Amino acid sequence: MSLARRVHTWTGGIGLWRKVAIALAAAALLSGIATYLALTGAPPFGPRPRVVPTLLDLDLVLLVALVAVVAFRLVKVWLERRRGLAGSRLQARLVWRFSLIAVMPTIIVAVFSYLFFASGIESWFSDKVRTAISESVAVADAYVKEHQQAIRADALAMATGLDRSATSLQLNPQYLAPLLTAQAAMRGLTEAAVLDRNGAMLARTGLMFALGFEDVSQDALRRAHDGEVVIMTDDREERVRALVRLDEFSDLYLYVGRFIEPRVLAHRDETHRAAAQYEQLEGQRSGLQIKFAGIYIVVAMLVLAAAIAIGIHFAAQLTDPISRLVGAAERVSGGDLSARVPEGDKDDELVSLSRAFNRMTHQIQSQQRDLIDANRQLDERRRFTETVLTGVSAGVIGLDRGGRIYLPNRSASALLGVDLDLSIGEDLAVVAPEMARLLKLSARRPDRLAQAQVQIAGADSTRTLLVRIAAEQDDGEIRGFVVTFDDITELVSAQRMAAWADIARRIAHEIKNPLTPIQLSAERLRRKYLKEIKKDPETFRICTDTIIRHVEDIGRMVDEFSSFARMPAPVLKPEDLATIVERAVFLERTAHPKIAFETRFAARPVPLRCDARLIGQALINIIKNAIESIEGRIAESGPTPPGQIIVTVEADRPVAVTIEDNGKGLPRHDRERLTEPYVTTRAKGTGLGLAIVKKIMEDHRGQLMLLDRERGGARVRLVFAGDARLARHAGSLAVPAELSSVSHGA
Repeated sequence: MSLARRVHTWTGGIGLWRKVAIALAAAALLSGIATYLALTGAPPFGPRPRVVPTLLDLDLVLLVALVAVVAFRLVKVWLERRRGLAGSRLQARLVWRFSLIAVMPTIIVAVFSYLFFASGIESWFSDKVRTAISESVAVADAYVKEHQQAIRADALAMATGLDRSATSLQLNPQYLAPLLTAQAAMRGLTEAAVLDRNGAMLARTGLMFALGFEDVSQDALRRAHDGEVVIMTDDREERVRALVRLDEFSDLYLYVGRFIEPRVLAHRDETHRAAAQYEQLEGQRSGLQIKFAGIYIVVAMLVLAAAIAIGIHFAAQLTDPISRLVGAAERVSGGDLSARVPEGDKDDELVSLSRAFNRMTHQIQSQQRDLIDANRQLDERRRFTETVLTGVSAGVIGLDRGGRIYLPNRSASALLGVDLDLSIGEDLAVVAPEMARLLKLSARRPDRLAQAQVQIAGADSTRTLLVRIAAEQDDGEIRGFVVTFDDITELVSAQRMAAWADIARRIAHEIKNPLTPIQLSAERLRRKYLKEIKKDPETFRICTDTIIRHVEDIGRMVDEFSSFARMPAPVLKPEDLATIVERAVFLERTAHPKIAFETRFAARPVPLRCDARLIGQALINIIKNAIESIEGRIAESGPTPPGQIIVTVEADRPVAVTIEDNGKGLPRHDRERLTEPYVTTRAKGTGLGLAIVKKIMEDHRGQLMLLDRERGGARVRLVFAGDARLARHAGSLAVPAELSSVSHGA
């Protein structure tokens, strides 16, 4: 597993992303509240404007992080919805609704807050406020101007008083200072002095040096010389002073001053600063609105993202258990009964539902395990039964109470020539109608075993089956039937052959003894009395010839009986089957030149362990039957097409010889009885040819097959059991020179 996959598994296991989202949402809410308190100047921040930018930076960082987390969660929900995961639709619906519930109040509060702020801004910069501030400035300035006007008047009055006393003062200049002090005290002036043209002080009051004297500028002196009452203030405007020329004195000037109330001056300064700040704010009005709107938007977005993150968290808390239940239910529906869901520590309805689901799946799994064990035992018993039935050579079919097939074995399919596995559920009366009567008999008498021989007609042969049907009962009610049957075709045929062999033995014994005296007597009569008979000697000759001929025919029949009854035991040794076939075909081709013989060999030599004389006899019997079938067809329908016999030797395992002819063909019905003694389709046949062939093939552990030729006629196959040990003798088997080539011709 890669490092990224391990990290992803670890983070998912501890719920890291969910905890990060909750922490960010909580931090965002706290930061938003702190920003609001800082903007309003509420405690614990108070009037600290520098704190607001820091909090705004923190709000932006938290907003970006929250937006990233919310986007990640929303994309994850959308991908789960696209993949169709369990519970994804419910989760998407809950996330949408929780987000909507979280968004609406936040948007409403933000809009109303902005409108309230905008209306507050409008009220701040209204005409009434502007008038009040401007009037306050005017009032403050008027107070200072009032002091200036008052000191101007006092300065003119003192100058007039000094001018009236100018003659006496010039004579007694020592009285100038006391007079100034008296005049200043009378008018409430804090300072007074007489200056010359250069600004040098000639006389003063007693407090001048205690208060401190500031040099009078030449500009003020010039203006005073021109007749102007010059009003002067210091830099801090704590006092107001006046300078006026004394007309009765030569180039002398009166300098007076008075302190202004400090509180009044402080109020005036505050008024001026407030007015200046108001004008500045009014100039920055739109920017201020944009700034506060941005702050509101940031805080609103922060609160909104936090609300959405919390909504997604609660939606996940609600949908995760449901999604796990849905996923586990789908796994259970798919067959995985080991599916379980985490129950959790809380005690609510979802936890109760999870516990109930786990108990249900546990019970179902236990029941399934019990059922599997029971089915396994049943399967083992069924397989054991099927194995037993498969190993039984007899056919066995299990039927339900309606006679429908539900349990056949392979032998039953082979004996009936039908794939019974494909016929499960069908009526036995439809699949094997020959057994219908016996099935009805068993149903009428369920306490007895119904048994009978049944003939099953196949495509090429008819089988004789010994069928037994037993009814299965439970409390007197039929639950089903068991049909068993054996192929007794060979047994019946063997019984018939044994009976016929005994009969043939008796006939040969009883008939053969008198045949020789009869034949000798007829021949002696013909030789001795044929010349002596003068009247109708021809009749005598014909009669004696008839007796001799029929005696010879009876003798041949007796010989065949003897041959059938006393079949010699085969002497098996390695032979070349191709050579045996060539010799048999050569003899019959020579005797019947009008029939075209053709031999086909896959390879030469064809080794076979057999009795060459008996195999040759079997081949001659089959070829003779083919010749007689062709002659019968020509006698009935004409010489067209000409007779043809094809003999094919197959060297592959198993080794086989096929004889095909275009004669009359084999009968469709009772074909299997052609191999029984004295069963023949020809008027002059003894019915022993195919019986002898079958006996020879059985002695060689082979098989005789009677088939139809595709283009009309018969097709007989002699199939031999292969012997691989003969392969090493193939090179030593000699092929006669006169038979070494494949012969074709008539």
